[in-house]
Amino acid sequence: MSDEIILNEENSLVPTEEPVREEKPLSLDDMVPSQIVAELDKYVIGQDKAKRTIAVALRNRSRRKKLPESIREEVYPKNIIMIGPTGVGKTEIARRIARLAEAPFIKVEATKYTEVGDVGRDVESMIRDLMGSAVSMVRRELAAENEKVVRQRVEERLLDVLIPNVGPNSNDVAFDNARISAREQIRVQLRAGLLDNTEVEIPAAMFRQKVGIELMTGSMDDLQNAMNSLGSIFQNATQGTAPKAKKRKVTVKRAREMFTEEETERSVDQEKATEIAKERTEQMGIIFIDEIDKIAGKNSASSSPDVSRDGVQRDILPIVEGTKVTTKWGVIDTSHILFIAAGAFHVSKPSDLIPELQGRFPLRVELDDLKAEDFYRILKEPENAITLQYSELLKTEGVDVVFTDEAIKRVSEIAYEVNSTTENIGARRLYTIMEKLLDDLSFNASEMKGQRVEITPDYVNEHLSDVVKNQDLSRYIL
Repeated sequence: MSDEIILNEENSLVPTEEPVREEKPLSLDDMVPSQIVAELDKYVIGQDKAKRTIAVALRNRSRRKKLPESIREEVYPKNIIMIGPTGVGKTEIARRIARLAEAPFIKVEATKYTEVGDVGRDVESMIRDLMGSAVSMVRRELAAENEKVVRQRVEERLLDVLIPNVGPNSNDVAFDNARISAREQIRVQLRAGLLDNTEVEIPAAMFRQKVGIELMTGSMDDLQNAMNSLGSIFQNATQGTAPKAKKRKVTVKRAREMFTEEETERSVDQEKATEIAKERTEQMGIIFIDEIDKIAGKNSASSSPDVSRDGVQRDILPIVEGTKVTTKWGVIDTSHILFIAAGAFHVSKPSDLIPELQGRFPLRVELDDLKAEDFYRILKEPENAITLQYSELLKTEGVDVVFTDEAIKRVSEIAYEVNSTTENIGARRLYTIMEKLLDDLSFNASEMKGQRVEITPDYVNEHLSDVVKNQDLSRYIL
């Protein structure tokens, strides 16, 4: 009670004020579906159906963790396939989920994988990449817990290279006191950053790249990396122990970075990190497969590209169904990893996927084409709005650019008109239009310091009307 109560001037008891605690942002695991949708609304305009479906799927992940163990293993994720034209927000939704998620998450392109036996990456590498992402995440978390200890160790090592650590002399007390005093003086300067540009010598062995070999199948890139690592090992072995005695000069700032990396690695229990990462990957991992429509071909035995696409689909199938993949961190069970696929399906249709793979993506969400009103909201509402980006960029040159509401509406109308008359590339059209609109201003901004430029409908029409009217020209410029 003595910590919670104090006496005022009249000797009466007065409760102390509790310190204000900063609220930590909710993790994706703690968010309810409405909160997940609200976070996505900050960056993705419209597409409410897709947001709701993904929010429920993500919430079901945390619900499953609370189930009794007897039934938990029987509840499998409901994989999602998002269907919609390019530029409507499919990839942006994935990017925002990745930033929200504390769970392992990777985004892959379906087109970079090849059928087993062909040159290229095999589909199992996506699981290895997911596990690698999880290991890095857990290592950062464990390192953060030991940050204070690491900082102390790094400081002592820097002091050792700045001042030789001479042992105490029992016969000379004055010398010992002077040694300690000098070390503490250097410590103060070190903490103040006054010695960052001072050069020190550190062992050259610290500059050697860590080498290791992971045996994988189906990937020529992985095999090449393994061979390079093997060559490095033999090269280091033939050099003997002589290089260890060599030293190299670096600044204190660079030495601090290298010592911090080394001490952080030492402070983390690698086996514990791998164990936690493996659990997270198997239970909470999320893989976003983009451009899945590019591997969906019509069933035709005479078309060799389609045969190759079908092969990739057949290789992906067991990964999505649930299988065990061998990695250098151990065997990973993919049964409870959530897969979210996306594709424009301009040429092909979801029904062109092999039936078995279709069945493993039971939830289908169609994303809507963007209208002029959607373009207007994209330019105004998101926290990373395009108009804000250009204003901030030009502000670095001392130019104050202001977009009127009518000008933004006019840009939105032009974007919709060009998408309707030429190729529909969704919100990406706004980037090409904004670049054309601000081309002269961006070029001359360095000579306009201190000026204020207002973007009005007349300004928009003056710079874009000719290009929009000429459809042949707009195909190449916009």
